[in-house]
Amino acid sequence: METSRFVAGVPVDVTTGRVPVQRLLCPNAGMMTGPGTNSYLIGGKELALVDPGPEMPVHTHAIMRALAGRPLKWIFVTHTHGDHSPGTPALQALTGAQLIGLAPHADAQYQDRSFLPDRLYVHGEQIHCSEFTISLLHTPGHVSNHLCFLLEEDGMLFTGDHILQGTTPVILPPDGNMSDYMASLEYLRTLPLRSLAPGHGEVMTEPEQMISTLIRHRQRRELKIAAALATLKCGILDELVLLAYDDVPSHLLPWAKKTLLAHLYKLKDEGRARMTLPDPASLIQGPDVDAVIWEAM
Repeated sequence: METSRFVAGVPVDVTTGRVPVQRLLCPNAGMMTGPGTNSYLIGGKELALVDPGPEMPVHTHAIMRALAGRPLKWIFVTHTHGDHSPGTPALQALTGAQLIGLAPHADAQYQDRSFLPDRLYVHGEQIHCSEFTISLLHTPGHVSNHLCFLLEEDGMLFTGDHILQGTTPVILPPDGNMSDYMASLEYLRTLPLRSLAPGHGEVMTEPEQMISTLIRHRQRRELKIAAALATLKCGILDELVLLAYDDVPSHLLPWAKKTLLAHLYKLKDEGRARMTLPDPASLIQGPDVDAVIWEAM
């Protein structure tokens, strides 16, 4: 990864076709955000923005500077996690831009409740901007309200946290769903994409290869989880994660447990695993999930 291209607040040209695209990096680098959250400005005269990022005035001001007096007409939000959407209200107040995305599910955790799209948007809908067209693709998995945005003229897909550069996204049940995630990847693999612009990291120019690699990675991890179940006969998450994610640094295991749980739910839905509650009356959410006993079927 070329670090000189990841300086917060400095617009970087990532155009791959005829429609101008700039990336602005938010200064929120961290373990889960990598170099930081990418915001993308699309267009030349009337602009669209993908993902305003967190509520950080310094990033909002950097976006306004990059507009250079040009109108921001549309704000596209891939999903409502805290590093992608909370900057939306401030930016809309400054620009009056139309808000495009999906509101979070009422029961979903870790969500930005301040994001309210202008109306209900649906999969396959196209937004005809002045110089380009963007298609809305519902890609649940990471979370249920995740969208990818396809710049039709250039085949550039803005992937949010659905596809990342150099890492795999965490799947966050119960709102996140591994079966949905795999189906979304398979769907994207059928499209004539030419590049992937992720929410974190660099633009990728071999989309079919990247998506296929990601699918194979998830399939291999699922095999390791099934093997861990077979080895233990039965076990709780803390036991299973040590076997199924023995290649992951210990400080990342709490996040690995979340994706492990998503894989286990998928195996359960397919009739390949069974879960048992020590207290059948308890709910499968929050800390209670750590006590669930899993076994192979």
